[in-house]
Amino acid sequence: MEGILWKWTNYWNGWQTRWFILENGIISYYKSQEEVNQGCKGSVKVSVCQINVNNIDNTRLDLVIPGQQHMYLRAPSPQDRQKWLVALGSAKACVESKTEPTVTAFDETNSLSHKKSELRLYCDLMMQQVHAVKSAVNTENGPELQKIDDASSLLTATCDTFIRTLEDIMRLTSGTTGNSPFEMPVPNIVPPKNNNSSKSQLNNKTPRQSLSRSVSQENR
Repeated sequence: MEGILWKWTNYWNGWQTRWFILENGIISYYKSQEEVNQGCKGSVKVSVCQINVNNIDNTRLDLVIPGQQHMYLRAPSPQDRQKWLVALGSAKACVESKTEPTVTAFDETNSLSHKKSELRLYCDLMMQQVHAVKSAVNTENGPELQKIDDASSLLTATCDTFIRTLEDIMRLTSGTTGNSPFEMPVPNIVPPKNNNSSKSQLNNKTPRQSLSRSVSQENR
């Protein structure tokens, strides 16, 4: 995916347009589309980023490398932001599913926290996209087919990303608990005792009981 995003540069220049390209799990930005051949101004691996959204500005999306770098971005419209969020989430999920590095328990807990925040993000996106589909269907002049198609395609991509993120959370949770992913725990079932052996023991006890009774009666 590629297109224009506004990037926060500094307090002097403020927001500046940049041409962004997302490819092979790496998002790169250039000063303009015409200057792509001159080399990128910067690039970030999506797999190491947290994807954050602004609850007030519905065009904002931020890429954060914890403790290192913040990339503050704005899309031309809320719809464009949704497209970028879905594309970034899909790229991140695909990269992480291919690579399974050895991580510590702290890293797994930290990654699980990030995945949960992403899951909430995609859940919110799905709700917005479902609302967009309903709005396009229930218009006064009849369903708007083009808007329905656009919203449905976004919703499909968001659902796929949501499922992949949920699978990652299940994998991380299974890793922290020590169980294999997607494997149901086997209950500890104690096998029942053999009835025949019980009956035989009961039969063996009966003569002894009758014998002891007869002896006790003789002693009386």
